[in-house]
Amino acid sequence: MSDTAREQILDAATSMGAVTLRVGDLETMSDYYSRAFAMEPLEERSRNREVHRALGRGTTPLVRLIHTPDLPGVDPRQAGLFHTAFLFETPGSLAATVYRAAQDPRSIFIGSSDHLVSEAFYFTDPEGNGVELYTDRDRSTWIHDGEQIRMATEYLDPNAYLQGHLDQAIVDAGSALPGAVGHVHLQVGDIQTARAFYVDALGFEATQGSYPGALFASAGGYHHHIAMNTWNSCGSGPRAASLGLGDVAVTVPAVADLHSLTARLTARSIPFAGDGRSVTVADPWGTQVTVALPDLTTDELIAR
Repeated sequence: MSDTAREQILDAATSMGAVTLRVGDLETMSDYYSRAFAMEPLEERSRNREVHRALGRGTTPLVRLIHTPDLPGVDPRQAGLFHTAFLFETPGSLAATVYRAAQDPRSIFIGSSDHLVSEAFYFTDPEGNGVELYTDRDRSTWIHDGEQIRMATEYLDPNAYLQGHLDQAIVDAGSALPGAVGHVHLQVGDIQTARAFYVDALGFEATQGSYPGALFASAGGYHHHIAMNTWNSCGSGPRAASLGLGDVAVTVPAVADLHSLTARLTARSIPFAGDGRSVTVADPWGTQVTVALPDLTTDELIAR
């Protein structure tokens, strides 16, 4: 690949950071993410009347909650969050987290699927935000159809999965086991508009576009770091202030990646803010995307 072509896409080492959610009941939501998904509070600070709290595993933040109780609730027909997908390293770690989530009476279990590249379980949190828990199959097993990665939605028996992989020692390990935000799936108003922003401007590469009303994209050949669909939100415009999705975080390895990003945004007359260590830009539906270097601390990220 030429240097010019490389400047048009995100670095292969790009990954997703913690998703920010605006929540109406901070204590209930914190307790839910702690108990259901084995996360621990990592940092908290107040900004004016807002309380910002980060939760995660180890030193890795997985979700940031902002207490904004005066906002209206999540509208599933608006653009915004379809789900945040938490990635686990092993089937055992996934099974342990699914078991925890299923035991919590505040969880709504949506279903489970074999996507060929991954195995996934879906829940809705107490304020209506979608959550995916998943583990990847080895990349050597992924099937490529030209430039697309083959994915499907096949039945995955949740009880059989737990029977085959659940281990009490892993359940007891809880937050000591690693986790990460593997991808973020968004609701958008139009797929072509989303492609122009997330692929052409931000620099993700499309990996799967054959699903009706959906597009999947990634950096470095991953099956997807970002997904967009219009299944519930077709034709929606900019989202009014509400609970739910606040910010999507993307981590890039070097300052040069930020320079390339700002060049792409400038060429398309897309406004952004940057401070040399991060770039913040809003998508066509008002979702804020922050692309940042990996050395930003949890405290600094909460302060943004």
